[in-house]
Amino acid sequence: MNPDGSDRKTIVSDCHMPDGIVVDTDAGHIYWTNMGSVGAHDGSIERADLDGNNRAVVVPQGITHTPKQIHLDKDGGKLYWCDREGMRVMRASVDGSRIETLVEAGHGDHDRHDQTKWCVGITLDPKLKKIYWTQKGPDNGGQGRIFRANLDIPYGETSATRSDIEVVFDQLPEPIDLELDVNNRILYWTDRGDPPRGNTVNRAPIDETAAPEIEITHLLEGIGIALDVAGNRMFFTDLGGSVYSADLDGKDVRNFLYAQGNLAGIAYAEV
Repeated sequence: MNPDGSDRKTIVSDCHMPDGIVVDTDAGHIYWTNMGSVGAHDGSIERADLDGNNRAVVVPQGITHTPKQIHLDKDGGKLYWCDREGMRVMRASVDGSRIETLVEAGHGDHDRHDQTKWCVGITLDPKLKKIYWTQKGPDNGGQGRIFRANLDIPYGETSATRSDIEVVFDQLPEPIDLELDVNNRILYWTDRGDPPRGNTVNRAPIDETAAPEIEITHLLEGIGIALDVAGNRMFFTDLGGSVYSADLDGKDVRNFLYAQGNLAGIAYAEV
């Protein structure tokens, strides 16, 4: 759709619980994650042209459990995503080859019941070569966290034992999707927990110590977020079925599409 909600089209249908989405305008592709059925380990990642044609499976079922937000590293030729019930941060080449697990927060059915190990949102800092991701914690549990680590696992370590993982923010209600304003070094995220800190859009600088700033409130379980830094605006969605826009400082909030069902990921692209 256009950024004001006009000219809305369905370009891909019959997806298996789609969640995260990214757009590669240069290659003319969209990539999205299919969560699959909870507990079935049948998540996948697909690709299609911008108009929905030439649909193809990039990461087939059985490799990633419940893939959520996805991030495209165009320069590196990689897709990064979080695997919720898989409790992993993963990446692969854009053609689906060279699949790697970068972070393993837990393993097996016992750990899977611990929602503090569920990895959901993800973004990259290309300047310092870092990944950021969320582990949301239980519903309204105040145990949500945002982590960061180097893009590559330290030599001699594994995805489960790597020593370079930092907690950036903790005691959050339920942090979900992430986006980074690379130029201004500001991290944005949605939180679907209860008010006053949940059902919000938040931001904080990443190169200095500062408390997160709540920018938007009263969402109906916020999920997706996308930035248009050049246009000084962001777009975000909630499970209540709305698409919103606002200035990057949280002003001029507009709910321009509503009652659309359970909305998840969102991407902004100039095509």
